[in-house]
Amino acid sequence: MNDPKIETVGMDTLIVRLFDGIDEAHMPWMLAADRALREAFGTALIDLVPSYTTLLVHYDVAHLTLPAARARVREALDGLSPTAEREGRRHVIPVWYDVSVGPELERIAARLGVSHDQVVARHCARDYSVFALGFAPGYAFMGRLDEELATPRLKTPRQKVAAGSVAIAERQTAVYPTLSPGGWNIVGRTPVALFGDDREGYSLFRPGDKVRFEAISREAFIEQGGDPTPLAERGDTPTEEQA
Repeated sequence: MNDPKIETVGMDTLIVRLFDGIDEAHMPWMLAADRALREAFGTALIDLVPSYTTLLVHYDVAHLTLPAARARVREALDGLSPTAEREGRRHVIPVWYDVSVGPELERIAARLGVSHDQVVARHCARDYSVFALGFAPGYAFMGRLDEELATPRLKTPRQKVAAGSVAIAERQTAVYPTLSPGGWNIVGRTPVALFGDDREGYSLFRPGDKVRFEAISREAFIEQGGDPTPLAERGDTPTEEQA
């Protein structure tokens, strides 16, 4: 791990930068830093948001001055080492892969010169690390995707993407937890609810979790509560020029 860099981004907010590049091997360090900072700040901590290479620390200025907050960060990370004490959970997410709910499936298959089933097999062939939550509540950025499947974001984002849509962008993959705009390439849909007030912490996924996707049939998707309404009937579907 690099020497942590502490950046001031507001009167009550610091960004702690541990690494310069994205790598799954960094996750144990990020989780260890998350735990150490939470313990160091205690009741003075308002929020802590881990990301790929950084942690955002939002603290209470009624309890800490800026120099004191920076000192707590340095003390918390001094001698930091990764441990397996807080390994993430593993999730298996069922997905119905079909062009009616995953229109970019066809384009990716054509680009690679393979069948839809081969694209699906590659997407389901590995576990993905949850690096960060953001964009929308419960939206987990996961990676790293098979390099051959890496696909640029759409030039023109859709105005409406159905909840449960499974998508890829560059070497990342994600699931849209709620109906929202989005510019990622959609390849399928899951019946699993990813966000709700009935879940601890509201989100199914947390940084450090592992996720594997599992292909299911349309019938199984519907039996598990999935909505098979084609994406084109829900909102915007980019034209070939927009994709």
